[in-house]
Amino acid sequence: MTLPRGFKANAEREATRLRKELGISPAAPLDVRQLAEHMGVAVVSADRLVDRARLEELERLQAFSFSAATFDVRGNSYVVTNPLRSEGRIFSDIAHELSHLLLKHELSEIRELDDVPFRTCQPNEEEEATAFGGTLLLPRALLLDAARRGLKPDAIATENRVTLEMARYRYNSTGVAKQITRRSS
Repeated sequence: MTLPRGFKANAEREATRLRKELGISPAAPLDVRQLAEHMGVAVVSADRLVDRARLEELERLQAFSFSAATFDVRGNSYVVTNPLRSEGRIFSDIAHELSHLLLKHELSEIRELDDVPFRTCQPNEEEEATAFGGTLLLPRALLLDAARRGLKPDAIATENRVTLEMARYRYNSTGVAKQITRRSS
C-alpha cells in the first residue's frame, strides 16, 4: 500500500502545528503523554485493568498480539497500552493510536481473534497511523537538527525515547541520511 499523495507533507505540517500548540520547538523531543493530555485522551496501562499475569499469558500464547488500543467510553477516549513493551515501543504505540484519532479514522472492519469479534481500521488507515505516529515523534526538522549535531539513529532514539527501529526508519525514509551525507562530501 502507498500513502495518499501529499500525506507525508501534511503529516509534517500537522506535527509542527501540534508542537507549536504544546509550546515546544519543532526539534524538541515530544512527550506523547503530554500530547494525549492536550487532546483530552487518557493513557492507561493495561495492567491497571487486568492482572499482569493475564497479559504475560497472552504474550506467551501469541507474542505481540496486543500493543495498544483506543476505546471510546461515554464520549471519552482512552489509549490502553501494554506494559510489557519497552518505553520506546509504548511511545510509538501511543503516537499510533493518537494518530488514528487525529486522522479521524473510523473503526469499521470486523475481525475475529479466537472467536472474539473486534473492530479495527482499514489497512490503509493503519498505514497512515503508523506513518503519522512516526512523524509526530520524529519530524523531519528534529531529525535534521539531530543530524547536524552529529547524532546517528541510536543517539536520536535515546534522546527522543523511541525505538532504534523507529529512529532508523525515520532517519532514512525522510531523506535526512542522504542529505547529511551529501553535505559532508
